Amino acid sequence: MLSGGYSSKKRVNERYKIIGFISSGTYGRVYKAQGKNGQVGEFAIKKFKPDKEGEVQYTGISQSAIREMALCTELSHPNVVHTVEIILEDKCIFIVFEYAEHDLLQIIHHHNQPQRHAIPARTIKSILYQLLQGLVYLHKNWVMHRDLKPANIMVTSAGKVKIGDLGLARLFYKPLHSLFTGDKVVVTIWYRAPELLLGSRHYTPAVDLWAVGCIFAELLSLRPIFKGEEAKMDSKKTVPFQRNQMQKIVEILGMPSKDRWPLLAAMPEFGQLGSLSAGNPRIHRPMGLDQWYHQCLKTNQYPTGPSSATPGSEGLALLSGLLEYDPQKRLTAEQALRHNYFSAHGERPSENCFEGSTIEYPYRRVSQEDNDIRTSSLPGTKRSGLPDDSLIGRPAKRLKEG
Repeated sequence: MLSGGYSSKKRVNERYKIIGFISSGTYGRVYKAQGKNGQVGEFAIKKFKPDKEGEVQYTGISQSAIREMALCTELSHPNVVHTVEIILEDKCIFIVFEYAEHDLLQIIHHHNQPQRHAIPARTIKSILYQLLQGLVYLHKNWVMHRDLKPANIMVTSAGKVKIGDLGLARLFYKPLHSLFTGDKVVVTIWYRAPELLLGSRHYTPAVDLWAVGCIFAELLSLRPIFKGEEAKMDSKKTVPFQRNQMQKIVEILGMPSKDRWPLLAAMPEFGQLGSLSAGNPRIHRPMGLDQWYHQCLKTNQYPTGPSSATPGSEGLALLSGLLEYDPQKRLTAEQALRHNYFSAHGERPSENCFEGSTIEYPYRRVSQEDNDIRTSSLPGTKRSGLPDDSLIGRPAKRLKEG
């Protein structure tokens, strides 16, 4: 074993039995595995795609893989997915993680089918509490996640919530360039903060808290609160203004103003805001977060009045603090964790989000097709941007658990 959990001696199939294929993404494929030859338990193994040009020439390890390897071997917290080891084999990288039976997207989908029924308020409170604990730890260690969404939040069968997928994460304490220089597009569109949509070159961990607000709203309503359509980059890799996504936000929260957000006029895409209202009367008469929230509680039949069975007025206050236009006024992870929402009715949120619930969630789907981790075709993709020099070549060490 190399320092920090890297292994170049053992082959992945010598240490793990592949059970099946879980999912694929832009940068790799994920498999479920069981340990063997001394490894005990179930694991998720992420196989990264190598960077390629054409079909033959191998050009090295992807930037996303380098980042995730460098970060995940240093992080240690109960609410961040644990990295077991990293195996380098035949120009491929395998990161072995602890296995989680569920993710938040799967849980939300379960409540949508076959008959819509609300996620219990206690479950939501525990999920948020654990998610924010993990985020406090990341931010204290100068790590921005930059891609928080339900599919990237894992949940074990014991109800432990864990932040996963650090492929877009960045250290932010000493960037060599503006963060925009390295990655012009971050955060899945429905969870992207307004400062990112308006082209901010210098942004902060507040982008993660906006995403938490979007996740909170989705747990309540069982659908994304701001479900816009993404405009794609052109052939010159010019980042377009995400007009439709910004419209979805304004239709509920109203138009941002300089009074509400003093630095608004400094945003590169500020001039685009005036064109949002063309042909869209809902921009002039926004729903308002209060109305959206109470309509959501009514639709999903949460009880009324003060009770631990409803998110209540404290839930609205927390949601408002997370979905604040001005990133400097938006709640930090630490502030959110201390919010009255978590202490209302004298109950501390459980560290098991399934505690007190009789709902049985199906386990994550594992396919038996295309489950050969050695031979699966992995056409390469090349990520735009510069390597993260703050990570490359750093000696691996564990950050203190916070």
